[in-house]
Formats: sequence, C-alpha cells, structure tokens
Amino acid sequence: MTSLDPAPVVLDKDGVRLTVEGDVATVALTNPAKRNAQSPALWRALTEAGRALPGDVRVVVLRAEGKSFSAGLDRQAFTPEGFDGEPSFLDLARGSDEELDATIAEYQEAFTWWRRNDVVSIAAVQGHAIGAGFQLALACDLRVVAQDVQFAMRETSLGLVPDLTGTQPLVAAVGYARALEICATGRFVHAAEAERIGLANLVVPAEELDAAVRDLAAALLAAPRDAVVETKALLRGATGRTYEEQRAAERAAQARRLRDLAGLSD
Repeated sequence: MTSLDPAPVVLDKDGVRLTVEGDVATVALTNPAKRNAQSPALWRALTEAGRALPGDVRVVVLRAEGKSFSAGLDRQAFTPEGFDGEPSFLDLARGSDEELDATIAEYQEAFTWWRRNDVVSIAAVQGHAIGAGFQLALACDLRVVAQDVQFAMRETSLGLVPDLTGTQPLVAAVGYARALEICATGRFVHAAEAERIGLANLVVPAEELDAAVRDLAAALLAAPRDAVVETKALLRGATGRTYEEQRAAERAAQARRLRDLAGLSD
C-alpha cells in the first residue's frame, strides 16, 4: 500500500466511518450537512467501531468531516416523536428506573472505549463541539484543536445534565470550579482558553489540524507499546490511589516491564 492509497474501511454506517491503516485507526463523523449531530444510531455505530478495532491498533484518531466537530445531540431528539425506531425522551421518562438506567448506559458505551489502556485516543476538533460533541472530545485521551474551536456544555440550559461520561474528564482537566462554571453557564470555551486550562493539548490553524494529529500519532508510536500501555494505566489510576498505593503500582508495573525486557515474562 502506498501513502496515496485510502485506508481500508472497516465500518461505515449511521454517520460513522472506521478505517484502519497499520497500527493507527481513524474514526470519522461523516454527516457534515447536520454538523455531525448525534443520535442513538450514531452512538451504537461508535460502540461498534470500538469493538471492531483490530488488536494491533495502538492509536485511534477521532475526527469529523465539515466545519464542525459535532453540534451535539440532534434536535430531533427533543420532538415528541423522537427518532424513527427509537424511544423518545418522553418514552424514556415514562419507563421504569431500571429501563431508563439501562438505556442511558447503552448510550454511554459509545463514549467509554476511548479510554482503554491498550490504545491512545486523539480527538481532532474543529468548529463547534457542543454538548454530546464536547463530551465525545472529552472521551479521548488527547485533544488537538483548531483555532476556530468552540466547546460548550449546553445540557444544563436544556434542563438536563451531561450524562455521556463527560463530567469526570472535564473535572480532571480543568478542576471542579471551572468545570461547574462551564457546565452551569453553557458558555463557549475558545481555543486559547482551552489550551490554557488544559482542555487542549495543542492548538493549530484549521488547515494544519490533520498534519498535527499525524505528527502526534507518530510520536506516540515511537515508544514500545507495552511501556505506553503500562504508563497510561498508571496515570489513569493515579487520582484514585493514595500516594503509597501509587508507589506500589509503579513498582509492580516496572517489575513487569523489567521481566518482559529480560525475556522472563510468562
């Protein structure tokens, strides 16, 4: 395969396309006409994309076609009829606690697999990333953003809460007080602030976004996979451990690495 050949398509449905080229997978949102608005069908496709990743993939890039990353939940969700073949919000509210919890848990699955320890995920974000779009960007480990990016968490203004796993990574990135202010006001966070407060790892001109993500992916692939996997697991678990527990986790991880490098692992 030459560099001009398109990457093989593994999945292409409901506004989501998964392509894989070697150890890099790309998940693209492919409905620019609707600013990549999200729906339960799109969430199921994202979940399916995560399950379809080949085992040798090390980096997953999340990108979106068009001028906006994702304008959030498709407004059709707020109509009485909702989406064809899907329960409306009114239907969900009328269900039992168990049914409602199970439905939201299913939706959340689209946002959880990006944190797997065996891959590093990068969100390439341009234009609007609102509500569910903001939470999808937060689901990734790293965020490279264009100078025109506009993050906003609008759920509270609709009488709802961010429920697609975005609250924990937002607090981890910017702290409780800033996260509360961003969510409760629903205001926009632009590129310069996003970089300053820790939402963005890198800000670049829009025309350089793809190249910057490729460079970051290449840098991530330079280190041995198992060392990156162990390091990600250590960092992800750090906030939930005491200092002494983290010391012990570091020792155990390093012991595994040393034995592996010495050819003594199982």
